Amino acid sequence: MQPTHRAGLRTIASFEAAKGILILLLGMGLLGLIHRDVERVGEQIVEHFHLSPSSRYPHIFLELTAKVTDGWLWAIALGSVVYACLRFAEAYGLWHGRRWAEWLAVVSGGIYVPFEAVELARKATLVRAASLVINLTVVGYMLLVLRFQGHSRAKP
Repeated sequence: MQPTHRAGLRTIASFEAAKGILILLLGMGLLGLIHRDVERVGEQIVEHFHLSPSSRYPHIFLELTAKVTDGWLWAIALGSVVYACLRFAEAYGLWHGRRWAEWLAVVSGGIYVPFEAVELARKATLVRAASLVINLTVVGYMLLVLRFQGHSRAKP
């Protein structure tokens, strides 16, 4: 790994590890809802934030909590573990300058770009714009790293 890229790769690795930790914590939190009345928990959340249950998003949220099963919670928690492991593997590889991790960062970041662009076009918000800009920055940086390293490896 070129010393000039080390800081950038480690910054992205730290970001990916943080995403993995967050998703893992959310998945573990879902396991805490197993054998509980998830619909009642949803109602308490809506009440806590002083939201109107008849408003669009709180209503959708409450409809979803009414349909939650223990099997669904287990499946989402398992999915969060798989996703977190992918983020941790990418973080490890980027931290140690592994080429496979650089490609993984491009592919895993690039997958989201079209969806983020559509969502931003549908309704522009600061969060959506920031998400797209961050993702494009990471993907662009990783492509530059891959291109630079490809050129430096080709030279004798």
